Amino acid sequence: MKTIVVGYDETEPAKRALERAADLAQAFGSTLIVTSVAPEMIPLGRGAGGIDPTDPPEAHVAELEHAREYLQGRGIQAEYQPAMGEPAETIVEIADSRDADLIVVGTREPGILERVLGTSVSAGVARRAHCDVLIVH
Repeated sequence: MKTIVVGYDETEPAKRALERAADLAQAFGSTLIVTSVAPEMIPLGRGAGGIDPTDPPEAHVAELEHAREYLQGRGIQAEYQPAMGEPAETIVEIADSRDADLIVVGTREPGILERVLGTSVSAGVARRAHCDVLIVH
């Protein structure tokens, strides 16, 4: 297992996913790539989607800095890639571009809106991925 991509944000499931990805990277000597994806708003009408003001890219850069602090504390070197887009799709695109062997994401119990809209990032990654996916609860 040469390359592992982990989707990260400040949720507890994502923190557990980062821990698991770190364990695997250490065990296999893998390259670890940590990404945090700022979602773009869905366009309504003719306008293009914009940045979600409640979840700006700057917040995701800060999340990656927290991931860096955690991993450095464990003596793990990683690459950090902030991104914008639809989170599941973007995580898979990053994994594809890096020829990843594994994607690690966290999951949590979806709320009613997520169930109705089908917006679970972990489920979206699992549907789209071209490599193995580890979903951490």
